[in-house]
Amino acid sequence: MTAERLMDLAKEAMTHAYAPYSGYTVGAALLCADGTVYQGCNIENASYSPTNCAERTAFFKAVYDGHRDFTAMAVCGGKGGVITGYFPPCGVCRQVMREFCGDDFILYFVGPQGQYEQHTLAEIFPSSFSAGEHMGE
Repeated sequence: MTAERLMDLAKEAMTHAYAPYSGYTVGAALLCADGTVYQGCNIENASYSPTNCAERTAFFKAVYDGHRDFTAMAVCGGKGGVITGYFPPCGVCRQVMREFCGDDFILYFVGPQGQYEQHTLAEIFPSSFSAGEHMGE
């Protein structure tokens, strides 16, 4: 799977977002180690707190299907269905990623002109911990 194809799948996932309150649609495409890709979109709620981000939607779908080994994710978003800037994951999504991914997990943030930034989970979430580390293992 190329980075470009993964980013295209994130853009496609963005079209499925439910964002009637903020108007910001976000799409994500999660690459599993076996080559399977799971797409996710943000799903808003009137009370905001139950809103689910695109990244977590993709992870939860993959985990439900039994996947636990992930290599990369592309994320894009913007106002009114148009990519308007980089949309890095929120803190909750970063912690979900850390639950399942190592420091070398790759993230592609898609920009409005087709450009992208590439980061590792360690770069965007320094000093994080996983369940095993939290439990003193």
